[in-house]
Amino acid sequence: MRTEIEISVDPQRIEDTEYLDQRIKREVVPQRGKSYAYELLRRSIDARRSVHYRLRYAVYVAEDPPASITHSDQYRDVTTAAPVHIIGAGPAGYFAALQCLKSGLKPIVYDRGKDAQARRRDLKAVQQDGTVNPDSNYCYGEGGAGTYSDGKLYTRSHKRGPVRDVLEMLVEHGADERILSDAHPHIGSNRLPKIIAAIRVSIEEHGGQVHFDRKVLDLEPADNHLRIHFADADTVHAEYVILATGHSARDIYTTLHERGLQLEAKDLAIGVRVEHPQPLIDRLQYKRHDRGPLPPSRYTLRCKVDDRSVFSFCMCPGGLIVPTSTSPGELVINGMSLSRRDSPFANSGIVVEVAADKIPEQMGNDALRTMRYQQWIEQTVYQHGDGSQAAPAQRLTDFIHGRESKDLGATSYIPGIYPARLDLLLPADIASALQEGFRQFGKRMKGYVTDTAQILAVETRTSAPIRIPRDHDTLQHPDLPQLYPCGEGAGYAGGIMSAALDGIRIVLKIAENLPK
Repeated sequence: MRTEIEISVDPQRIEDTEYLDQRIKREVVPQRGKSYAYELLRRSIDARRSVHYRLRYAVYVAEDPPASITHSDQYRDVTTAAPVHIIGAGPAGYFAALQCLKSGLKPIVYDRGKDAQARRRDLKAVQQDGTVNPDSNYCYGEGGAGTYSDGKLYTRSHKRGPVRDVLEMLVEHGADERILSDAHPHIGSNRLPKIIAAIRVSIEEHGGQVHFDRKVLDLEPADNHLRIHFADADTVHAEYVILATGHSARDIYTTLHERGLQLEAKDLAIGVRVEHPQPLIDRLQYKRHDRGPLPPSRYTLRCKVDDRSVFSFCMCPGGLIVPTSTSPGELVINGMSLSRRDSPFANSGIVVEVAADKIPEQMGNDALRTMRYQQWIEQTVYQHGDGSQAAPAQRLTDFIHGRESKDLGATSYIPGIYPARLDLLLPADIASALQEGFRQFGKRMKGYVTDTAQILAVETRTSAPIRIPRDHDTLQHPDLPQLYPCGEGAGYAGGIMSAALDGIRIVLKIAENLPK
C-alpha cells in the first residue's frame, strides 16, 4: 500500500534522520510485522507564522518502492542513425540531444561559443578587464546562459512535459539528489559546468557530436533541406534543424528577418538589479535575527502600476551580480548564485513590463523593434559610463525620491559601480513605474526600502525580445518546414527547465513524423 504523508519539522531537526524516521513511523503506524519504506517527495520552507520545514513523503507499507528510472540505460548507439542538427548547446539544445539518444536519432550540436571550461577565461576578461567576447561570455557557450549565471530549476511548466525526467537526468550527470525534492531546486554555477560537460560525454559516447566555435551565419532554404552556413566558411546540409540559440542571439533574428521569414515582436521586461544585505532579507522573511540552519531567504514580489506589471525576476539569495553583455558597447547585468549561496548579498531583478505595441516609433514598426529598443537601452547605459563594464548605481531610497546618491555601499558586482541618477538615465516611463513599484514593495515587506539597498542598471534580458513562430501541431516554422524553433531564444521557454522540456518535446515530434 502506498500513501502520502506530510510532516512539519523544526529547522534544527531537518538533518536528524533518526528523528525523521520516528516521525514518519508515528504517522504511518504500520501493522506489526509489516515492512515499510519511504521516499521524500517535496521539501519546502513555510515562514508564514513560525518558520518550519514541510516534508512530504511517499510511504510504502508491505510493498517495495517502484524501481528508479535510469535514463542512461535508454540511450542508444546512434552513430549511423538519421541526423538532427541542433544549433545551440544550452539546456534546450543539450536536452534535445539527450532525447535524440532515446529516440534513436543522431544529434549533431553546434555552438558559437566554447566548452564550459574554456569559457572561464572569457568570463574573467569581462569581469576584470571589461572585455566582451561576442561569441564567448555569460550567455554564449556550452550550457548557455544558465551555466555560469545561476542554475535555478524552479518551474511552473509541469504541463509542458516530464519535469521529473529532466531533474533525474541532471542527477545522473552529477547534480545533488536534493533537486528531486526541493520546492525551489538550485544547482549553483560552480557545479553546473561539470554537469554540463558530463552531458556532452553522454552525447558523444553514444555516437552524437558536439562542435564548438561554430557560429552560424545563415540558414539557406534548398529544396527539401537547409544549408547551414558557418563563419568558418563551412556549409552543412540538414533535413532537421533545431534552432535553440538563446535569448541574446540578435544576429540570428536579423538573419531570419533579412530572409523574409516570419518573426513576431514580443513584450519585454526592462529594469534594474536591486541588492540588499542578505541578513536583512533573512530578518524580513524569517522574522528572526539569526537564520541558524535555514538557507538564505528569497522573495517574490509583484504589483501593478498603471496597468503595467512590476515584478521581481531571478531572485538570487546569497548571490552575485554579474556582467552579461554579449557585444562591446553595451551594458547588461544579471544575477547568479553559487551552490552554497554564501555571499553576504541578496539580489533580484526588478523589472517593468513593456508591451511590444508601446515601443517608441523611432525603433521601427517591424518585428525587430523590440530587439532594437532593448539594445538601445543597453547602449545608452554603457555610453553613460567610462567605457568599462562598471555599472551605474543609486541607493534605493534616493532612486525613489529622485535624488543623487552622495555615496554608494559595498556590492558583489566585480567590475565596480559608480553613482548615477538612474531615475533620469532609464526611460522615464520605466523609471517612474519602478519608483512606484518599489514604494508598493516597501509597504508589503516592511524594511525592504532602505538606504542599505542599492540598484544597478540595466536588466534587459529577462526573455527573448522576439518569437520565432512555429506550427502548433508540427512545431515547424511556417515558412521553413525543416526548421524547428526551440527554447528561450525562440520565445517558448523561460529558464533552464522550460527550455529543456521544449527541446525534448521537439525531438519527440521529429521522431513521431519520421518515415517508419
